[in-house]
Amino acid sequence: MADDLDLWETHASWWQDGFTGGADPEYEEQILPLAADLLAGYERVLDVGTGEGQVARLAVDGGASLVVGIDPTSNQIVEADRRGGGAHFARAGADSLPFPDASFDAVVACLVFEHIEAVDDAIDEVARVLRPGGRFAFFLNHPLLQTPGSGWVDDFTVDPPEHYWRIGPYLDEDETVEEVEKDVFIPFIHRPMSRYVNAMSEAGLVLRRMLEPRPPEGFLERAPAYRSAASVPRLLVLVAEREAR
Repeated sequence: MADDLDLWETHASWWQDGFTGGADPEYEEQILPLAADLLAGYERVLDVGTGEGQVARLAVDGGASLVVGIDPTSNQIVEADRRGGGAHFARAGADSLPFPDASFDAVVACLVFEHIEAVDDAIDEVARVLRPGGRFAFFLNHPLLQTPGSGWVDDFTVDPPEHYWRIGPYLDEDETVEEVEKDVFIPFIHRPMSRYVNAMSEAGLVLRRMLEPRPPEGFLERAPAYRSAASVPRLLVLVAEREAR
């Protein structure tokens, strides 16, 4: 199996075709509106793990005067540049950001950190490049959904049969490479929520809000089986502030 970065290079089009440009209802109905709200009023914005740049372009459209998107995957950065939209794009990893201290008013990371191995270094870097009082908008696939062995269960041992989402060993950190569709392999790292919150606290990022929205209607229409577990959140958003030095 190729290493993680090679997998992202190979399957960049899976992300671009399936989750951008209006293709994904969770992004359109939930993630992008939340990001727009959380980034509103911030002038200098960094989008960590920008992919093809849709959140960075959103920040530009929201009035930010400087928006930079970074991603370690060259195929994503090439596509981000091609799509344009007023943001600046560069190839870089989250654990070694090529910017001076306190360069940004807000940092956003959207469904990125569950793919980053060097999580502590990456969170330290987010804190370093944020100005005191700056915002970190941290979007994650909810850790409840990323537990090892989680998935749908059809239980016919009870009457009537039940269809529910099984939660695996939540407290165990685990890295897997999932076949998200035929011949498309993507690395995921499960960590419990406390792992992220504690790393943020140690880096000087103070948690201000936590959001666990219900799945949006467009997603439920596309995945009707999920209605029976619609109270299980698919998205976790942590909103933090860089404490004053």
